[in-house]
Amino acid sequence: MEETLYLMNSLWIMISAILVILMIGGFILLETGSTRMKNAGHIAGKTILTFGISSIVFWAVGYGLIFGDGGGLSKFIGLSDFFYSGAEAEGAAYNGSVFFVFQTAFAGIAMTIAFGGFAERAKMGVYLVFAVLFAVLVYPPIAHWIWGGGWLAEHGKQDFAGSTVVHLTGAMAALAATILLKPRIGKFNKDGSANNLYGHNQVYTALSVLLLWVGWFGFNAGSTVAVDAGFFGFVALNTNLAAAAGTVAAMMISWMVLGKADVSMMLNGALAGLVAITASCAFVDTWGALVIGFVAGILVFYSIRFFEARKIDDPIYALSVHGAAGIWGTLSTGFFATTELASVGKPGLFYGGGFEQLGVQALGVAVCGAFAFIVSYILLYIMKSVMGGLRVTEEEEIMGLDISEHGVYGYPEQLKSDTVITPSEKSTSIV
Repeated sequence: MEETLYLMNSLWIMISAILVILMIGGFILLETGSTRMKNAGHIAGKTILTFGISSIVFWAVGYGLIFGDGGGLSKFIGLSDFFYSGAEAEGAAYNGSVFFVFQTAFAGIAMTIAFGGFAERAKMGVYLVFAVLFAVLVYPPIAHWIWGGGWLAEHGKQDFAGSTVVHLTGAMAALAATILLKPRIGKFNKDGSANNLYGHNQVYTALSVLLLWVGWFGFNAGSTVAVDAGFFGFVALNTNLAAAAGTVAAMMISWMVLGKADVSMMLNGALAGLVAITASCAFVDTWGALVIGFVAGILVFYSIRFFEARKIDDPIYALSVHGAAGIWGTLSTGFFATTELASVGKPGLFYGGGFEQLGVQALGVAVCGAFAFIVSYILLYIMKSVMGGLRVTEEEEIMGLDISEHGVYGYPEQLKSDTVITPSEKSTSIV
């Protein structure tokens, strides 16, 4: 029986890892569809390449920094299991290599979110260097504090599948990048008003959300890392409810405020609901999941407007979808975690737990968010000085990163004969 359970657990984790890795494809379509076609090939290629870099770095040091034994520093970082060998631990409930692949996928997703803040204006070399630095210095410490037995885990921090570890961490790195890179050409006018630099393919964006929605079942339900008692089904149920509620809420609020049901906002609402429920999916009742997703759908609408009003150019809305919704999702367990389901930490405020768990959640948000932003900002600032800037030239940006960084367009038939740079176009975008 134990051997059967071991095999079933391992198979479930492997299936979940595959679903999470396929989310990389969802992010390719999301970022490509949300930006202009002259950058499509660049976005697709750099996403695959940086996931490759992340995988190698995670094998070499990332996994050990998160799950290794840190000795006297165990509260803050792991310091063993580098260059992971696949060795099996005695009495384990699942295969160690399968768990490693699963965790590799999570590290890759966090990096993909971070790179959303670089879109349409960062040099290719910047992606490559920051991919290594993020995979060593930004993501692992936070993951260790919460998932690797670190100091936040000792406080009972609830983050079942990564609203903080993955989504907030990635979003704060994206915020650092958007500040240092500055807005895309043509995004803001001299009077501070914003222009819509529309993405070139809304169908891509919708398909990306569907892929991510399905992949999230591996992300959240897979984080049970077990099949006994079928608890992963309950986690999947909460995940789906929150995504559905976020979609509906974002559609409703955009319709009420703008007078039209904004398609892109519906899609962002779905993702915001998924991000928000990621922390709480195993700790809350179904009605709580519905409320969490609904609030996230409304929050993302106002968060996008908030950042734009402050002239922060966030091409794929990573700061709102992953940052604001990640904060809300992390805090939500402090309200909605039930007595029966709070396997980590304590019940939330609405279930008689008082403010203690909410305080722990707020502490985690503040410390992890600040750490991810400050470290990312320092790293990018140093890179900016050493590498002669983070951003491509004005001419290269207008031309598009496909041709300027790679020498070929992602859509060669549409662009190769139509794109002509003229002096008047240097203040706006072409495609």
